[in-house]
Amino acid sequence: MTDAQDLERGLARLVRQIADRRLPGVARAVHEGAPALLVDDSPFATMLDATTVALACPADQKVLLMDISPDLYFETEAFIGRNLVLLRLDRVDDEELSLRLHDAWEYVAPNRLRKYVD
Repeated sequence: MTDAQDLERGLARLVRQIADRRLPGVARAVHEGAPALLVDDSPFATMLDATTVALACPADQKVLLMDISPDLYFETEAFIGRNLVLLRLDRVDDEELSLRLHDAWEYVAPNRLRKYVD
Protein backbone atom coordinates (compact mmCIF):
# COMPACT_ATOMS: atom_id res chain seq x y z
CA MET A 1 0.00 0.00 0.00
CA THR A 2 1.11 3.55 -0.63
CA ASP A 3 1.29 6.22 2.04
CA ALA A 4 -1.80 7.88 0.55
CA GLN A 5 -3.73 4.60 0.74
CA ASP A 6 -2.63 4.04 4.34
CA LEU A 7 -3.69 7.58 5.22
CA GLU A 8 -7.08 7.08 3.56
CA ARG A 9 -7.54 3.79 5.43
CA GLY A 10 -6.85 5.56 8.73
CA LEU A 11 -9.29 8.34 7.89
CA ALA A 12 -11.92 5.78 6.86
CA ARG A 13 -11.63 4.22 10.31
CA LEU A 14 -12.37 7.61 11.88
CA VAL A 15 -15.32 8.14 9.56
CA ARG A 16 -16.79 4.74 10.52
CA GLN A 17 -16.59 5.60 14.21
CA ILE A 18 -18.24 8.98 13.60
CA ALA A 19 -21.03 7.32 11.60
CA ASP A 20 -21.59 4.73 14.34
CA ARG A 21 -21.99 7.54 16.88
CA ARG A 22 -24.28 9.49 14.53
CA LEU A 23 -22.47 12.76 15.14
CA PRO A 24 -24.15 15.48 13.07
CA GLY A 25 -22.53 18.15 10.93
CA VAL A 26 -19.28 16.31 10.20
CA ALA A 27 -17.49 17.03 6.93
CA ARG A 28 -14.25 15.79 5.43
CA ALA A 29 -11.80 18.49 4.42
CA VAL A 30 -8.13 19.36 4.18
CA HIS A 31 -6.83 21.31 7.17
CA GLU A 32 -3.27 22.67 7.15
CA GLY A 33 -2.51 20.31 4.26
CA ALA A 34 -3.80 17.17 5.98
CA PRO A 35 -7.05 15.19 5.75
CA ALA A 36 -9.37 16.20 8.55
CA LEU A 37 -12.85 15.94 9.98
CA LEU A 38 -14.61 19.21 10.72
CA VAL A 39 -17.79 20.24 12.46
CA ASP A 40 -19.17 23.66 11.61
CA ASP A 41 -15.91 24.44 9.76
CA SER A 42 -13.81 23.70 12.87
CA PRO A 43 -11.40 20.74 12.75
CA PHE A 44 -11.70 18.18 15.52
CA ALA A 45 -9.65 15.32 14.04
CA THR A 46 -6.70 15.78 11.68
CA MET A 47 -4.67 12.90 10.24
CA LEU A 48 -0.96 13.66 10.60
CA ASP A 49 0.13 10.37 9.04
CA ALA A 50 -1.33 6.89 8.58
CA THR A 51 -1.02 6.05 12.28
CA THR A 52 -1.38 9.42 14.04
CA VAL A 53 -4.40 11.66 14.46
CA ALA A 54 -4.53 15.02 16.24
CA LEU A 55 -7.72 15.37 18.28
CA ALA A 56 -9.14 18.57 19.70
CA CYS A 57 -9.37 18.51 23.49
CA PRO A 58 -9.11 20.81 26.48
CA ALA A 59 -5.66 21.20 28.03
CA ASP A 60 -6.59 19.44 31.29
CA GLN A 61 -7.94 16.40 29.44
CA LYS A 62 -4.82 16.31 27.24
CA VAL A 63 -2.55 16.13 30.29
CA LEU A 64 -4.73 13.45 31.89
CA LEU A 65 -4.79 11.29 28.75
CA MET A 66 -1.02 11.52 28.31
CA ASP A 67 -0.48 10.63 31.99
CA ILE A 68 -2.89 7.68 32.01
CA SER A 69 -2.02 6.17 28.62
CA PRO A 70 1.31 7.47 27.30
CA ASP A 71 1.44 4.50 24.93
CA LEU A 72 -1.62 5.95 23.13
CA TYR A 73 -1.57 9.71 23.74
CA PHE A 74 1.34 12.07 23.28
CA GLU A 75 2.42 15.44 21.97
CA THR A 76 5.35 16.74 19.99
CA GLU A 77 7.04 20.09 20.31
CA ALA A 78 4.77 21.51 17.61
CA PHE A 79 1.69 20.70 19.70
CA ILE A 80 2.81 22.00 23.10
CA GLY A 81 0.37 24.63 24.29
CA ARG A 82 -2.27 23.69 21.72
CA ASN A 83 -5.61 22.16 22.60
CA LEU A 84 -4.80 19.05 20.58
CA VAL A 85 -3.63 15.62 21.69
CA LEU A 86 -1.95 13.12 19.39
CA LEU A 87 -3.30 9.57 19.30
CA ARG A 88 -1.57 6.48 17.92
CA LEU A 89 -4.18 4.85 15.68
CA ASP A 90 -2.18 1.65 15.33
CA ARG A 91 -2.45 1.04 19.09
CA VAL A 92 -5.96 2.21 19.99
CA ASP A 93 -9.02 -0.04 19.95
CA ASP A 94 -12.27 1.05 18.34
CA GLU A 95 -14.07 1.64 21.63
CA GLU A 96 -11.44 4.09 22.89
CA LEU A 97 -11.16 5.74 19.47
CA SER A 98 -14.92 6.22 19.30
CA LEU A 99 -14.99 7.82 22.74
CA ARG A 100 -12.12 10.20 21.94
CA LEU A 101 -13.68 11.20 18.60
CA HIS A 102 -16.93 11.94 20.40
CA ASP A 103 -15.10 14.06 22.98
CA ALA A 104 -13.18 15.93 20.27
CA TRP A 105 -16.37 16.56 18.28
CA GLU A 106 -18.19 17.76 21.40
CA TYR A 107 -15.29 20.09 22.28
CA VAL A 108 -15.60 22.05 19.04
CA ALA A 109 -19.24 21.50 18.01
CA PRO A 110 -21.67 24.39 18.41
CA ASN A 111 -24.54 24.07 20.89
CA ARG A 112 -27.08 23.82 18.07
CA LEU A 113 -25.50 20.49 17.05
CA ARG A 114 -24.52 19.18 20.48
CA LYS A 115 -28.15 19.11 21.58
CA TYR A 116 -28.79 16.25 19.13
CA VAL A 117 -26.19 13.94 20.68
CA ASP A 118 -26.37 12.06 23.98
